[in-house]
Amino acid sequence: MSSADNRLADKVLAVNNDLPIRTNQPVHSGKVRSVYWLTEEDSARLIKEKGYDVAPDAPLAIMVISDRISAFDCIWRGEGGMNGVPGKGAALNAISNHWFKLFRENGLADSHILDIPHPFVWIVQKAKPVMIEAIARQYITGSMWRAYEKGEREFCGIEIAEGLQKDQKLPELLITPSTKGILEGIPGVPAQDDVNITRQNIEENYQAFNFRSKEDIDLYEKLLKEGFDMISDELAKLDQIFVDTKFEFGYVTDKAGNEKLIYMDEVGTPDSSRIWDGPSQREGKIVEKSKEAFRQQLLNHFPDPDILLNKDRMEERAALARDNELPESVLMAVSETYTSIAEKITGEKIVLSENPKAEIIEILKNEYGLVD
Repeated sequence: MSSADNRLADKVLAVNNDLPIRTNQPVHSGKVRSVYWLTEEDSARLIKEKGYDVAPDAPLAIMVISDRISAFDCIWRGEGGMNGVPGKGAALNAISNHWFKLFRENGLADSHILDIPHPFVWIVQKAKPVMIEAIARQYITGSMWRAYEKGEREFCGIEIAEGLQKDQKLPELLITPSTKGILEGIPGVPAQDDVNITRQNIEENYQAFNFRSKEDIDLYEKLLKEGFDMISDELAKLDQIFVDTKFEFGYVTDKAGNEKLIYMDEVGTPDSSRIWDGPSQREGKIVEKSKEAFRQQLLNHFPDPDILLNKDRMEERAALARDNELPESVLMAVSETYTSIAEKITGEKIVLSENPKAEIIEILKNEYGLVD
């Protein structure tokens, strides 16, 4: 491997839970992001200094994205010490920032992001999450198509027409929510993560899903549909197709004491959505501009794809991810997918940081006073 390749591995931010950010709580590390809860003193100081529109005692956090790539509930790595995808974290944040700003400017709703100190970093306010993965589908593909092919015609309490073809556009935008985390004691909803639920489940148990009122179920659906349509319309201008996506919502309180429903997590990214290339689709060929392309590569790369699809084989799957270094070409193909769609959407170049960790520490120390 050349020295240029080694430098590329250096530009990947794979470990993001070891930054010296001042906190007195454990760092929460997810598949891609790590969250550092600030001390009460630092939260109050920043709210005052920066004039954030939040309650003066709101807990704030630093959210640092990584370049890690997860698929089929595992983190994958490449040869030559490349433990992530160059440019992926910056691309995801840039795309989310773009859509969140558009939503806000068009009067849909705010997001949990208060400030963006660095392409890898968000300063966020603590939100009370709605315990729903809000999924909207414009086309029948992926897991929904696999279930349809086996004869299922009811999804989340909604009857689907006969005679649909794979990758066909649905007659209308379909909302197929599932549980976020394990929810206990809801009649008819198994206590498992990521279980499909109906609107009736939500209405009858709205407090268990953290909705403040029944009316807010209508609001979440409105924000989901309007957000989907807005991204879909913007992507159509770029001749790209918004296929399906996952949104998350939560409640925050603003400076005036008003509680409001906001968008959180990320929106319209290649990690949370399927995006297809328009010209290719019109020629009858699906070209994925999202993580789905990587999933397909993994299914083709390993001789027994059932390991990746079968939830009863999680131990074998974890071993596959742990014991296999993917070819560098696979990760670079993912890099090209993510950075090119981000540049198309935002109109700005994704620049790879020479040393993202050092840059983040310097900014958080000098401009925010959060590093000792």
